[in-house]
Amino acid sequence: MSKIFKNMLPYWKGLIIVVALLVVQAWCDLSLPAYTSDIIDVGIQNKGVEHVLPEAVTEDEFTLAQLFMTDEEKESWENSYEKDGDVYRLTVTDKKQLDELDDTLLLPLLMNYQMSSVDEQTFKESVAKQTGMDQAMLDNMSIEQIGESMGVPLTSFEKEVEDDDGNTMVTNCVDMRTVFAAMKASGAMTEEQILSMRATVSDTIDTMGSSLVKSMGIAYAVSCDTAAGVDIDKVQTSYLWSAGGRMVAMALLMGVATVLVGFFGARIGAGIGRDLRGKIFGQVVRFSNAEMDHFSTASLITRSTNDIQQIQMVSAVMIRMVAYAPILGIGGVLKIIQTGAGMGWIIILAILVILGYVMVLMSVTMPRFKLMQKLVDKINLVSREILTGLSVIRAFGRETEEEKRFDAANKDLTKTMLFTNRVMTFMMPGMMLIMNLLTVGIVWVGAHKIDAGSMQVGSMTAFITYAMMIVMAFLMLTAMSIMLPRAAVAAERIDEVIRTESSIEDAKNPEELREHKGVIRFSHVSFRYPGAEADVLEDIDFTAEPGKTTAIIGSTGCGKSTLVNLIPRLYDVTGGSVTLDGQDIRNIRMEDLREEIGFVPQKGVLFSGTIASNLRFGKRDASDEEIKEAAAIAQAADFIEEKQEKYDSDIAQGGSNVSGGQKQRLAIARAIAKQPKIYVFDDSFSALDLKTDAALRKALASKVKDSTVIIVAQRISTILHAEQILVLDDGKIVGKGTHEELLKNCETYQQIARSQLSAKELGIEESEVSVNE
Repeated sequence: MSKIFKNMLPYWKGLIIVVALLVVQAWCDLSLPAYTSDIIDVGIQNKGVEHVLPEAVTEDEFTLAQLFMTDEEKESWENSYEKDGDVYRLTVTDKKQLDELDDTLLLPLLMNYQMSSVDEQTFKESVAKQTGMDQAMLDNMSIEQIGESMGVPLTSFEKEVEDDDGNTMVTNCVDMRTVFAAMKASGAMTEEQILSMRATVSDTIDTMGSSLVKSMGIAYAVSCDTAAGVDIDKVQTSYLWSAGGRMVAMALLMGVATVLVGFFGARIGAGIGRDLRGKIFGQVVRFSNAEMDHFSTASLITRSTNDIQQIQMVSAVMIRMVAYAPILGIGGVLKIIQTGAGMGWIIILAILVILGYVMVLMSVTMPRFKLMQKLVDKINLVSREILTGLSVIRAFGRETEEEKRFDAANKDLTKTMLFTNRVMTFMMPGMMLIMNLLTVGIVWVGAHKIDAGSMQVGSMTAFITYAMMIVMAFLMLTAMSIMLPRAAVAAERIDEVIRTESSIEDAKNPEELREHKGVIRFSHVSFRYPGAEADVLEDIDFTAEPGKTTAIIGSTGCGKSTLVNLIPRLYDVTGGSVTLDGQDIRNIRMEDLREEIGFVPQKGVLFSGTIASNLRFGKRDASDEEIKEAAAIAQAADFIEEKQEKYDSDIAQGGSNVSGGQKQRLAIARAIAKQPKIYVFDDSFSALDLKTDAALRKALASKVKDSTVIIVAQRISTILHAEQILVLDDGKIVGKGTHEELLKNCETYQQIARSQLSAKELGIEESEVSVNE
């Protein structure tokens, strides 16, 4: 994980923008359930009325409402309204002040509302208690008769109420406020006695849920507004449109933020992929052959493609999901606390179950994720070998066996991927089960709270939504847990390449090349491949001078190519030293060193492009005349001129559209066009026929007369005229001299010579051959 985050650090500005956008997105996301709750609780159940204080009150209601208020409450009530004809209208518009007034005046207004419609039986019981009249006598009297006996005009009215089972029923009700007002006016009741009733009502209210109390207070406001001529339907419609409009605006803002997060996330992910590819390529280009052997080409290809793709994909998704999940989760928890529902324990339980479930799945799949990348390496290796050697496979009739080998590697990867995917298929059903059980639990507990009056339906709906958001936040993290292990393995593999320093580096204080003569000196050089137990080359000591050709010959595997690979520092010596014009090549900048060398490898390598671009590979500013001269010396001009586009003819990848001999001649021409001080030909004439070989060497001789030429060859005819021939055997120089000298004093050279040329060609008598044999 740390290595994945490390790749994101260069994009910290973009990450800050993304986090800011995610906060906006989360804020919008978390606001929507609150709007839904308000639409249900306020817009539908409370008819769009938000506060206990009515918008308008009739003159009679304004006076009666003060019946159960203290002097301070009366002052607040009167200061909040202004008379407009027969109606008092609310003048307070500040939401915070209205909330404070709601808290202050809720109790007296609620008492006022309850007393405005007391059922007939309760009314008679209350009158009997207050006046001392016989209850049985009141039961036989009508409401109007009781009012006449008290000197108060009373009338009953019908009102729909709900019983304990929630069924609607019609009952006769009486407005008791007129009785209390008359009794207060006649002196039968004092204000203190009326206010003392508040304690009893307050105790009753305390047993009710806050949600139910607030709903009852708003029901009073609705009744007052209706009586004062306020169009409640219009108020409700206006509120619903307003809340709906805010929801749409939030949704649009959230949509814009989501699109921008996706845009910046994709850019950062693509940038990370681009940077990693650049770093790996730059690092691999600097690798010596030792590092290339360590990683293998197939593995480096996988790391540069599949592994980076994994990180790029995960980075883009991680920015959008992993960063969003905690913001959404924390925001959801804060919103749940604000609801005051007291059901947080359900969320905690669900989160613990989710974490346990994910940990079980990850413990099963993590080892397979690590194995998967290695199997991708293997299938890439097998595929590359088969495609590269397709002609050999067909020639030997090995198609069936190679298909089986590929099938085995493919099945290993398939089995591993199927196992991890099958395990991870349990992730989503398990999560959905947990989410549905969570919803059922919330509804079960919430239903009891709604029944008790401590929660409204909208609040429960919002709670369910917030709970789902919190679970979804964890679901996002678990979804990432499917990709993260594989990406973590890929990041480790990429970091391994980036951290690997080439074993061949420029010296800390490189020397400038003082002379440009081209004198190569091997001083008691030894070399051993990394991890090998024995030296490949041992005590190699010779000097290659300008104007002279140094040839190296020996049996297959004796170390010829290894020796010349030490000159351009494709490997570094493990003993002794190699000097160029008296300076140790390890102290010379590699760029300067290789600028002096024209290297033709054993296997001719061409690059996609044109013939001209390949010939200019070592010298970009080579003129047309120079490349044509180089091609002529390399005996390549004839077949180039035969092509329709000549030097602008296309070269396919790897030079697959030219023959082996043509490829080798173009590789030689490329080195000649560079015009270096040192020419190194690593068995570069092997694909040429003797006639072409002879013509090439003759033309080359005049071109390189002032340069140092080092030739690795298998054929004696190629090196007959070399001024110095080195004979290698098992990594050691067993002969040094001219062709004639070696024929006399080097048995190994004699054996090679006699195996290729006749006695006449060698200039010796048959009898000498017979005697030596």
